[in-house]
Amino acid sequence: MQENTTLHIGKIICNHLKSDGRSKKWLAEKVCCEYSSFCKILKKQFVDTELLLRISLVLQYDFFAFLSEYIAENNFQNGKYKP
Repeated sequence: MQENTTLHIGKIICNHLKSDGRSKKWLAEKVCCEYSSFCKILKKQFVDTELLLRISLVLQYDFFAFLSEYIAENNFQNGKYKP
């Protein structure tokens, strides 16, 4: 993961889908979301944690661990939060 990058979980999910050869429509169906609503969600920088959990389970990828790593690498210096 690169330092000093802007986090956009929707883009990260889309990139993961692309690398798996899956479509947004496929994932929307798997997480029980309407496709048009799901596309809007993925355009957002942040995603609801309950939905992120469902996405993580379907894709078998721990996005929460990814976020934790991002925080550790980018927002904490000497034990202090740095936005």
